[in-house]
Amino acid sequence: MRKKLYFILVLVVVFLTSCGEYQRLLKSRNPEEKYQAALQYFNEKQYVKAQTLLDDVTTFYKGTERSEDILAYLARCYMGQKQYESATDYYQAYVRNYPKGKYATEAYFQIGHCQYMDSPDARLDQSITVKAIAAFELFVELYPESPYAEQAYKEMSELNDKLALKELKSAQLYYNLGSYLGNNYLSCEIVCKNALKNYPSNKYQEEFSWLILQAKYQQMINSLEERKVERARDTQDEYYNFITEYPNSKHRKEADRMLVQIKKIVKD
Repeated sequence: MRKKLYFILVLVVVFLTSCGEYQRLLKSRNPEEKYQAALQYFNEKQYVKAQTLLDDVTTFYKGTERSEDILAYLARCYMGQKQYESATDYYQAYVRNYPKGKYATEAYFQIGHCQYMDSPDARLDQSITVKAIAAFELFVELYPESPYAEQAYKEMSELNDKLALKELKSAQLYYNLGSYLGNNYLSCEIVCKNALKNYPSNKYQEEFSWLILQAKYQQMINSLEERKVERARDTQDEYYNFITEYPNSKHRKEADRMLVQIKKIVKD
């Protein structure tokens, strides 16, 4: 019990001493002391304290060589706090002021990475996702051999999948609306085809292709008699495209059942 109380007392003393030292630094008029302390706090992952002290000396070092370091460390502090929007702002300020600076590779990558981290659920607005992809594209163009390049490509692929998923949900909504207030099957088909064109390597390609086949089939079923055979042949072509591309698809049995009805219409 005594050892436990002693340990707690030591922690309290250390905490109070640390707080006292930080408060002293805030009141200090020595910018170099503040700067060095900020780097130490940063290395200890005390990002709020590091950021506050760096903010205090920003004006003093403006226009000097140290200004570049401060800007980069401020961006890193916001990254450490997971305040990705603020981190993005600082990294963007860095590349504007030091496009070929010593932290430029990091900054260009982190602009994309911060926006990647801020990218919302696929059901929400994806403006920031589009910005993140553009930032990564610029980064890999500028620094194709960078150690960050592999991660940039990986995160860019994930972002493209997210955009594709948003389109997939939209296409599914159109399909579920069916013939309500118009030909929503055609809208579903158009969304799917555009998604396959815009995101050619997305992981939902099979689902897009399956939706296209389903949409064509439903248009065939609901078609006027004079167009039914034409649409049946078109749907039949789509069926063969689908099974050629995905012969082991989980939708194969349902697709085969569709084909029976398609052939009946074509034959009749």
